[in-house]
Amino acid sequence: MALRLEPKDEYMHELGPEPNFNESMYFNLFDPSQRIGGFWRLGNRANEGQAEMTVCLYLPDGRVAFMFGRPPITSNDAFDAGGLRIEVLRPFEELHVSYRGRVVLLERPLEMADPKAAFTENPHEDCQVAVTFTHVSTPFGGEPREPREPTGEEFARGHYEQLIAGEGTIAVGEQSWDVRGHGLRDHSWGPRYWQAPWYYRWLTANFGPSFGFMGSRIARREGPGTRGGFVWDGTVMKLVDDIEIKTGWAGEDCYHDGIEATLRTRDKEWHVRGKVISLIPLRNRRDAMVTRISEGLTEWSLDDGRVGYGMSEYLDQIVDGRPVGIGE
Repeated sequence: MALRLEPKDEYMHELGPEPNFNESMYFNLFDPSQRIGGFWRLGNRANEGQAEMTVCLYLPDGRVAFMFGRPPITSNDAFDAGGLRIEVLRPFEELHVSYRGRVVLLERPLEMADPKAAFTENPHEDCQVAVTFTHVSTPFGGEPREPREPTGEEFARGHYEQLIAGEGTIAVGEQSWDVRGHGLRDHSWGPRYWQAPWYYRWLTANFGPSFGFMGSRIARREGPGTRGGFVWDGTVMKLVDDIEIKTGWAGEDCYHDGIEATLRTRDKEWHVRGKVISLIPLRNRRDAMVTRISEGLTEWSLDDGRVGYGMSEYLDQIVDGRPVGIGE
């Protein structure tokens, strides 16, 4: 599939006519020396008059500092809402993420399954973040020259991802950390409903500047869906055309806690194991559908003994109280 990706795509795109037009950027980062990590996402939904703002920090003592909001916006001119700001300094090379606002501190992150109770019953603190991200890998993805998703099932008309390094400061309440680590970023634009996939698995991992991967499994309610991703070997990006994922589940609510994955290119395969260190469940509801997005900070191990860190993001539609993708 032919893709278009240019430096101008790092900036804001023209607001489309679709009522659910979304333009978003996402960053994750983990500093293994201090055992602190997190992710930040800002999604502009200007035709709905609001943005989706998420800040999630996995603290060294096991707590999670979290904030979600739908701050009002009137245009798609910038990523700057709800205290979260994303700036492109050099396209595909350097970006800056900052946040000034409040977070809720969760000793038991699974409490976010009931957001109202979690925000009401747990303490809140001031939070400041300032992190500069620089490129590690080349970008992966772009905008297809021909439409690839049926109307009503769109999740991103354009989408690319990139392995990154990050350095800066994170402060929560009276605590502050100077952080340096690795992560992954993405940028998407086009119509999006969180209910479009039946379920998906999105795995990201970094083993320093010389190795990392992204694996994606997207399942449709009807049809086979897609499998893909990339492996970065420090110099070349290798395209993954097949990924096999086996998941271990825990608890009555069936959260993922262990993963085995095999990523395959045309001439090589990599086998990885993932152990979820901390997980927070997020929720989106629309038209009587409940969508759960479980965000797992994950330690990854390769067969050669190397250890890395990243995220395992599991999206499932919830039917009769259970995630629909539990059988895979």
